[in-house]
Amino acid sequence: MTKPAKKTLFSLALVVLSLSVFAQSMGKVIETETIKSNILGKDVRYTVYLPADYSTSSRTYPVVYLLHGFTDDNTGWLQFGEINRYADKAIADGTIPPMIIIMPNADSSFYINAYDGKENYEDFFVKEFIPGVEKMYRIKGEKRYRAVAGLSMGGYGTLIFSLKHP
Repeated sequence: MTKPAKKTLFSLALVVLSLSVFAQSMGKVIETETIKSNILGKDVRYTVYLPADYSTSSRTYPVVYLLHGFTDDNTGWLQFGEINRYADKAIADGTIPPMIIIMPNADSSFYINAYDGKENYEDFFVKEFIPGVEKMYRIKGEKRYRAVAGLSMGGYGTLIFSLKHP
């Protein structure tokens, strides 16, 4: 091998090495999953963010349920909020621990049970969704490792869930 070729190969190796050292770990996003609801009588879509080390570890993780706003759906936090980018950065910075983020679809239910009993979203969320999701993923089951947050209609759902189901 000629000296210039060795120099080029060495430079290329340094670039690849530096990229791998400085690359930020990225979590995995599952844009659409579904869970069957007997309470609602339909399948409900949800989006999942898994931290970068999820596939290489056997540990359990805390969970945050992010509730979307009115007229949005389960992909809103991902598409408009870029929650995966912010979570990746905060985990890499050590601001937050590695965690699972679950974003359910609630249509325009306001996350509550309808007064006429036709759509009991709150019952679904508490009785079917949380237990179902926490069986599917390695989520810490104790309530101290579970949080809920939301935007607009999702903020209302967060308030209702926090007050009625601490």
